[in-house]
Amino acid sequence: MTKKWLSIVGVGEDGLSGLSAIARSLVDLAEVIVGGSRHLAMLPPDDPREKITWSKPITASVNEILQRRGQSVCILASGDPMCFGIGVTLRREIPITEMTIIPAPSAFSLACARLGWSLTEVETLSLCSRPPALIQTAIYPGGRLLILSEGKETPAIVADLLTKRGFGNSRITVLERMGGSQERTLSGTAASWTKIELADLNTIAVECIADAGAVPLPQLAGLPDDAYHHDGQLTKREVRAITLSALAPIPGQLLWDVGAGCGSIAIEWMRSHPRCRAIAIEQNSTRLQYIADNAIALGTPNLQIVAGFAPTVLRDLPQPDAIFIGGGATAEGLFDVCWEVLRPGGRLVANAVTVESEQKLLQWQHQMGGELIRIAVQRTAPLGGFLGWKPMVPVTQWMTVKS
Repeated sequence: MTKKWLSIVGVGEDGLSGLSAIARSLVDLAEVIVGGSRHLAMLPPDDPREKITWSKPITASVNEILQRRGQSVCILASGDPMCFGIGVTLRREIPITEMTIIPAPSAFSLACARLGWSLTEVETLSLCSRPPALIQTAIYPGGRLLILSEGKETPAIVADLLTKRGFGNSRITVLERMGGSQERTLSGTAASWTKIELADLNTIAVECIADAGAVPLPQLAGLPDDAYHHDGQLTKREVRAITLSALAPIPGQLLWDVGAGCGSIAIEWMRSHPRCRAIAIEQNSTRLQYIADNAIALGTPNLQIVAGFAPTVLRDLPQPDAIFIGGGATAEGLFDVCWEVLRPGGRLVANAVTVESEQKLLQWQHQMGGELIRIAVQRTAPLGGFLGWKPMVPVTQWMTVKS
């Protein structure tokens, strides 16, 4: 069996004295100790062992750790290393058979114990080296959020996001240094948040309360059209909902949104689950900016945006689990490239509104099979002093699964 050379020990605010006997023995027997400045300061001043302090970017430190494979290395981490922690990062590089992980209670567990919340009924997020816009998808009336802070400035950033979103009445509780002698709790509302003298080590709890007149965004596909900035190149709400249903997103899967327009399909694919990934491909510079703005506003800041013409820019992209062609169906060779790279079992969905692009879909369907449908939607509009039905441009949709 492979020797377990790496240990990751979760440490609470009570320091090394709070460790179990097994965790303490892993620390004591290690040849190399890794951690942040706060963790390494917990060791005796005369500790002679080699120390590695986390660098920025952290990849440099990870490489240092990998170079010491075979030595006894112990990493001191905060709380639970597998909860948005270093254990998750290292597990991508090192088999679990070579690691021993001893967790301490996570900040989320401690916060729930302080607040009397059920951990299974809250949204958990980390803003440590992550964009604050990630919380946008977790904001809804009655929602409870637990957020790991980047530092003492994070609560004010969260308060500002909530207020701008129409949730200024939300109650914010900041829990500092939980489990230690300096533990402290501060509370207030998002709209009136003014507290700036905070500890860097803090966790934010939010009870989401919508302001009067605020219109929460649904979690399902089919956001209102006015949720997006666009120049008219937008898959309309009804068609978007049908398209996402045809794409059938599954957690962890990657979508290519080819001819992304304002990015609505890619964004709602990612909103369907936090682990869904997407790449939006668009050649128009104005629309590229719309995609970036919409991704931040709607809580998918990790949407990858690729500028350029399809199919030229597609060949170097990661292999997709699903592809949506919303524009450029008539581009020479587009279908061939998309079909070649699509994973077996993956779905390809294409929408067409012009006669020429519809003919392409008919050709593809004749060649590969799949399902063709026609989507015709009518919305009410003023007609004199009355209401009448105004038809939207019909959309032809082709969906097929690669065998």
